[in-house]
Amino acid sequence: MFQSRFFMGTFLGGVQVAPGPGGSHVQAAKALRLVYYLREDDAADQKSSLRWLENFLERIPNELKALNLTSTQVAYFTSISRQKEFEGNIKDVISLFSITYFITITFSIMSCLRIDCVRNMVWVAAFGVLSSGLAVLSSFGLLLFCGVPFVVTVANAPFLILGVGVDDMFIMVSCWQLTNAKNKVEKRMAETYAEAAVSITITTLTDVLAFYIGIMTSFQSVKSFCLYTGTAFIFCYVYNITFLGAVLALNGKREEGNRHWLICTKVKDTVQPNRSRLYNMCCVGGFSDKSSGTGGEHPVNKFFRKYYGPFLTKSWTKMFVVLLYGGFLASSIYGCTKMKEGIDLRNLASDDSYVIQYYDWENKYFSEYGPRVMVIITKKVLYWNASVRNDIENCMQSLENNSYVDKSLSESWLRAYGNVARNNSLNINSKAFFMGNLSRLFTLFPEFEWDIDISYREIAASRFFIQTVNVTTAVDEKNLLNQLRDIAKNCEMPLMVYHPAFIYYDQYIVIVPNTIQNIGIAAGVMLCVSLLLIPNPLCSLWVTFAIASVIVGVAGFMTYWDVNLDSISMINLVICIGFSVDFSAHISNAFVSSEKSTANEKAVDALHLLGYPVIQGAISTVLGVLALAASKAYIFRTFFKIMFLVIFFGALHGLVFIPVFLTFVEICGKSNKRVNLKTTEEIRNSFSNTQNVWRYENQTCSEGTNDIRLRNDIGMEKPNSDYLYSNISPVSQNHDISSCLFQNNAVLLYGKKIEQLHEEGKINPDCP
Repeated sequence: MFQSRFFMGTFLGGVQVAPGPGGSHVQAAKALRLVYYLREDDAADQKSSLRWLENFLERIPNELKALNLTSTQVAYFTSISRQKEFEGNIKDVISLFSITYFITITFSIMSCLRIDCVRNMVWVAAFGVLSSGLAVLSSFGLLLFCGVPFVVTVANAPFLILGVGVDDMFIMVSCWQLTNAKNKVEKRMAETYAEAAVSITITTLTDVLAFYIGIMTSFQSVKSFCLYTGTAFIFCYVYNITFLGAVLALNGKREEGNRHWLICTKVKDTVQPNRSRLYNMCCVGGFSDKSSGTGGEHPVNKFFRKYYGPFLTKSWTKMFVVLLYGGFLASSIYGCTKMKEGIDLRNLASDDSYVIQYYDWENKYFSEYGPRVMVIITKKVLYWNASVRNDIENCMQSLENNSYVDKSLSESWLRAYGNVARNNSLNINSKAFFMGNLSRLFTLFPEFEWDIDISYREIAASRFFIQTVNVTTAVDEKNLLNQLRDIAKNCEMPLMVYHPAFIYYDQYIVIVPNTIQNIGIAAGVMLCVSLLLIPNPLCSLWVTFAIASVIVGVAGFMTYWDVNLDSISMINLVICIGFSVDFSAHISNAFVSSEKSTANEKAVDALHLLGYPVIQGAISTVLGVLALAASKAYIFRTFFKIMFLVIFFGALHGLVFIPVFLTFVEICGKSNKRVNLKTTEEIRNSFSNTQNVWRYENQTCSEGTNDIRLRNDIGMEKPNSDYLYSNISPVSQNHDISSCLFQNNAVLLYGKKIEQLHEEGKINPDCP
């Protein structure tokens, strides 16, 4: 009430006014908002209020339907509506997880499916998905047992873990298939873990650190999500190297016995000419490459080696990639400058919720005025002291002079009390008279009784109201909150400004600093981890560069996909840090571990080894969150959008940008890959059945050592032994013939099908 006038701006919307005596008057209104307050003074009142609200939400839909209103539309909202919507979102996502699990299992099996009935990895794929599911159950069970709160954002974690766990499984399967099928299972497992463990450890460590760094944020929802997801990653890693490793070993035992993948009975390993093609396809298996002992090269790996890798390392292709990256970076930076802050409250509910209609009408009819802010005196003060009342008035005037406040719409019981005292010649300058005459105020203005907390004839606290205007964007909301709090802090009275919406405004203040802090710390930690685990500092810097590049790309393209920067998208930016490492770390580690002699050859070799697993991992992760795109909740759709951007840009960096950029550095450190050369006696045994073996003269060999030293002093042109050394090591892989052994600029050739080795890219065309 203001001078016998009532402020109806928060209750009437779409108002049409008409001039009249004494000012404008309301002629019509399109919307009316009715507010009902419930008592919550003690625990019993709170329980009763909660029951009333739950009963209201349960009955109101049927009541409105029974009324069959034709000319009036009704929308409703309660103080527990958002919480109920969150709980409903969690229930709805359970069905989506079932769909995702089915899709992921199907994709994993199809990816690991082989025509060879012995080399088939179907069971490994199925148990790889199961391993991820066990990680989710274990981590969630542990944290729930420890009392860690489960919030709605945590419901995204199972989709993420499922994709990442399958990614690690693909890496292990890829390394297993590169081992010699003729070796014992123990040796094949050792070789698999030697190759796969480093990549999996790097990616798991970076992911876990990224999520645990996210716990430092101020948002409880982000803390819970990061804690649940980081812990799930640890379980996923443990289960992959133990449970999945055991499954891989059992599958190896089956392969070793040349047993069928489904019925586990022994099958023949040679084609039966008197049998049908279907029989040979389903009941004959165990084929392997005669020279390498492997199960044969996968067509996608062959594509990377013969076509994509050489194409990517051409000079004009590199120039195009550099230009493409420049366009990507420019678009991303421009998008970052246009990024919006804040969350639309409608996005906290599902698309078909009754809450959406309420928010739509509130925005349409009641957006002219901002929140009606409470100004609270939080401690006992001497209200009957005239100087104290002046100080309170000065504070109110400071708040009213703010550009976001309409001073004519303020509401103060103390001002009204002063007017009543002056009009009725009441004495309010002593405690007794001040407290005794309050009843006169409550008789004239009964609504003010709710603004004064009287306890034992003392005013414990009181409140006033100011009306805000022109608050239309998240920036306005953030500025409003900062300015009002600064004024209250500088006031001589113990003031606090409050409105229920301030809980959302608060996130706008800290969201940008928190995001920058988490990304900065995590990027630094990722650099340290990369330096420790990737044996080349320069390539570690490239991995760190990929982190920053992917984060900028995701943040920029969020703008183009209508995703604002809020606590929900902040979670996904934390995810960026871990996932942007994954693909680049795999490729960079393979690059520096390659035994090729030139940077271009190293890049091709890295893509040949891990290009297909990277694609498999990217697709599996996207499939893991694909079902969220169909969710009715903004939270889950946003998670899908940003995860898609993270995976797409991460794979783009891993398969296109990073390989090209690494080739710009001709020397990225000498290979540290182990080559297990056999002793002289083992070599003799290995070559006992070799035909047409030619050796250079002046060969020297130290008995009892694991070295072969061959001097090239026979007067012929020196071959490119570095290339040969990097491509094949026949004595360490039990090659029989058709190979090339070399060491220290000397070469041992033993002939048969040399052309085949040239065709397979295992020998330099310059090799004699």
